[in-house]
Amino acid sequence: MAGVVLRNVSKSYGNVTVIPDLSLDIEEGEFVVFVGPSGCGKSTTLRMIAGLEKVSSGQIVISGRDVTWAKPKERDIAMVFQSYALYPHMNVAQNMSFALRLDRRPKAEIEERVRIAADMLELTPYLDRKPKDLSGGQRQRVAMGRSIVRDAYVFLFDEPLSNLDAKLRSTMRTELALLHKKLDRTMIYVTHDQIEAMTMADRIVIMKDGLIQQVGTPKDVYNAPVNTFVATFIGSPSMTLVPAELSEDNGQLHVQGAGFKLPVPDRLKDTANRATGRQVTLGLRPEHFAAEARSDAFAPIDLKVKVAEYIGSSQFLAADMGGQDITAAVEVGPEADRMSDGQYFFDTSRLYLFDSNSGEAL
Repeated sequence: MAGVVLRNVSKSYGNVTVIPDLSLDIEEGEFVVFVGPSGCGKSTTLRMIAGLEKVSSGQIVISGRDVTWAKPKERDIAMVFQSYALYPHMNVAQNMSFALRLDRRPKAEIEERVRIAADMLELTPYLDRKPKDLSGGQRQRVAMGRSIVRDAYVFLFDEPLSNLDAKLRSTMRTELALLHKKLDRTMIYVTHDQIEAMTMADRIVIMKDGLIQQVGTPKDVYNAPVNTFVATFIGSPSMTLVPAELSEDNGQLHVQGAGFKLPVPDRLKDTANRATGRQVTLGLRPEHFAAEARSDAFAPIDLKVKVAEYIGSSQFLAADMGGQDITAAVEVGPEADRMSDGQYFFDTSRLYLFDSNSGEAL
């Protein structure tokens, strides 16, 4: 059953349209992450679902009920913002129970809900502490706990981890994923960080300029990006795009350009046949390079290494391929010397082809 439905939702500020036309079904209990660059409309979409922004047109349905014009408190939602927004004069228990006390819930019910949420978030030892006595991660958990005690139908997260350091963000990503399993509630999460999207989401919604570019599982959007924007946005380091041409040589299709000539994999041959002789864009993911051929699918490429970054078992290479700047992530083991100019190999079964004009995947 669809938990949250957006139907032809648009948002304009005067003559400026930030969301032209957005439709999406989010299943009950699903963890959906909206991701995209700053200004793409993801936070505006979340705020319209929350009722903090009015839609210009369209319909929003939550749990089968039309809430397009309902007030935020009437939507059965809970929201966690980028800012912790904790009351500094209240302790953890008081911050977490604030909304319940405003609703004049029975004291026993409030205490029980706070206890359950605190146990879930490992905050029980800190219930009597003030926010100033907590770490950044603990404060963010309190902000989540304040939402959890409400037992809402939908939980909305607006970049809640962006103020945390890298190590704490990694820890909190795991905690959020576990929290989703424990609560079994619909969660909608907004971030500009594709690592957060890939590691937590059941499905990812990738946006650009107010438009949805692709919706799919992390595996789907990584393995089958629909266009060059998705291809370069998802994956770290980013996919390298280079101009190329499709040609046929002795019955074998190749994609070639300055410094490379690679066989077209079987999965792309049907579309490549129809595009033979055309200019295309070749996509190479850094992690599909290797220091040696691991199978017949690996083809040689000469690289001039500008910078080799040692990161333990792998090295990130900023290199030149026939005049084109590319990035390669080569697994060579922690004992290897820094990589230098030479012949490397690319797994041609994993190359991507895009239309040079539209950017759409072939």
